[in-house]
Amino acid sequence: MTDDVTRLPYRLLTGPDDRSFCERVSAAIQDGYVLHGGPAITHNGGSVIVAQAVVLPEVRG
Repeated sequence: MTDDVTRLPYRLLTGPDDRSFCERVSAAIQDGYVLHGGPAITHNGGSVIVAQAVVLPEVRG
């Protein structure tokens, strides 16, 4: 877990739709973040790119 002083209340994780991306989202959840909405998905002509917003629970209210 990162230091609470350095944790941003909002993060947007992006990247190719692969295991590494899923691991980063999973790590954020383990670090106390919660998903904020569903993922955004696009195609860059060669691969699928995804984005997932995560927030700290106190941001959701």
